[in-house]
Amino acid sequence: QVQLVESGGGLVQAGGSLRLSCAASENVYVINTMGWYRQAPGNQRELVATITSGGFKTYAASVKGRFTISGDNARKTIALRMSSLQSDDTAVYYCYAALEFPGGLRDYWGRGTQVTVAS
Repeated sequence: QVQLVESGGGLVQAGGSLRLSCAASENVYVINTMGWYRQAPGNQRELVATITSGGFKTYAASVKGRFTISGDNARKTIALRMSSLQSDDTAVYYCYAALEFPGGLRDYWGRGTQVTVAS
């Protein structure tokens, strides 16, 4: 069973920084893409940032220049460095992975970690 385990959420003052981490379980063999999505109360889940196995990165416009995603294919981990945090960044952050199987890609999600930015 594939598992994605997030860590690093918490409470931070506006303007502060946090670092999120996500580790995929040992039985994960081929990663196509990993990334972070977030969901605030009353809102749909939205993309924050993704990184492919080749290192190509994508960011939501709202976080570009403030957040940095990084990945380690060998360790099957990704991290999200969040700086200049704003109250609008308050949400549950979910780790995401698209894994390659013979039949195609499959999506997996972590349980989420709460990030709260106090203004």
